[in-house]
Amino acid sequence: MTPPIRTVCVVGSGGREHALAVALGRTADVVVTPGNPGIAGVTPEGHTLSSVDVPAESIDADLFVIGPEVPLVDGLADRLRGSGRLVLGPGADGARLEGSKGFMKAVLAESGVPTARFAVFSEIQPARTYLQSLPGPWVVKTDGLAAGKGVLVTESLAEAEADLEAKLSGRAFGPAGRRVVVEEGLTGPECSLLVLCDGERLVPLAPAQDAKRLGDGDRGPNTGGMGAYSPVPFVPDDEVGTLADNVVAPLVATLRRRGIDYRGVLYAGLMLTAEGPRVLEFNVRFGDPEAQVVLARIEGDVAGLLGEAAAGSLDRLPSYGQRAAVCVVLAADGYPAAPRTGDVIHGLDIAARLDHVSVFHSGTAAIEGKVVTAGGRVLSVTALGDTVAEARARAYAGVEALSWPGMQVRTDIALPMSGGDRAPGVRGGPAGVGSLRSPGTSRATGWVGVPAR
Repeated sequence: MTPPIRTVCVVGSGGREHALAVALGRTADVVVTPGNPGIAGVTPEGHTLSSVDVPAESIDADLFVIGPEVPLVDGLADRLRGSGRLVLGPGADGARLEGSKGFMKAVLAESGVPTARFAVFSEIQPARTYLQSLPGPWVVKTDGLAAGKGVLVTESLAEAEADLEAKLSGRAFGPAGRRVVVEEGLTGPECSLLVLCDGERLVPLAPAQDAKRLGDGDRGPNTGGMGAYSPVPFVPDDEVGTLADNVVAPLVATLRRRGIDYRGVLYAGLMLTAEGPRVLEFNVRFGDPEAQVVLARIEGDVAGLLGEAAAGSLDRLPSYGQRAAVCVVLAADGYPAAPRTGDVIHGLDIAARLDHVSVFHSGTAAIEGKVVTAGGRVLSVTALGDTVAEARARAYAGVEALSWPGMQVRTDIALPMSGGDRAPGVRGGPAGVGSLRSPGTSRATGWVGVPAR
């Protein structure tokens, strides 16, 4: 039996960690390290939220939740577990799924999970030859971590070849890009599926869809995510467990066969093609901005749910009621290439008074009593509503209250044909989506079993 979770330490400083703190703060006191200026005060339920810039190992808490991928890849979960702490987040062995896209693709192949045709390269000429053998569109990814910006999807072969050279030479992403994954391009709507795993059992959370491009109409450079919404209209509730059965459970079974006890979140980035779901990527933590909408929708004791996953004793399913959520990200001038920092943010007090609206800090700092921009993605304005349309209207009301020089924001998050009825910038739509069920599989509605070793 999992002990009561009264205090939680969240590791990280962005909007995902702010959203985690608020959700966990319904039933527990939460300290976030290093946190940000927005994570402070008392929740409506009477629990404290605070930010402290100290090592996680020095904090006393009943549960540790590691937000970003870098400390997971660096083995923070291993060190904390080694000192007897209860941790939600994989060890360094499991975190390789995100730390190396080549490793992730190899595990997918071993697991029989459908994904795009691919090959891994560290030299330009064989990479260019393979690229030219694909029909296009073309996808080039850094093998290592690149803060969500190491992926190029293009219909221009010349652009793909130039990107290959920039990455493999080290100019684009340093060591992270000196090994690349080249993939065939897929078409269809995208969605993000977050799944809690306790080593043996899986609980799929509500799907979300994010907008990765900087500009309206899904134009401009790839970013860490400019907004998200949930629920996703083309992924019915009764098909969510089936998705997890088909694309997550086999992977976790492979990890177990390799001796990896995975306790944490698995984020499956999926494309729902006419031939069925295909995995674009696996991340080893809550997505950002997907976490902002999924966590906002969960009702009840989030700390207890995550604690059970960390302890290997999942025995509950989350409840969402009928609520929808929309998140709109506000970015700094110059993002993503060269974000400007130090601009004073106006309107935070006005946005805080809006009903059903939360403003999560992603890249801010407090200087001389003022909150200023301190990163590329600065704020995540998230709202709840009875429908996606109502949540969207509330989120953009929050956006209207906020400003700083050069603020960048998409105006089409969760709109039909942009981020609603189909994925932004994707050819085709739900009408072209194949069945979410593979032949011979059963329809799952809640728990997902992981095949035995």
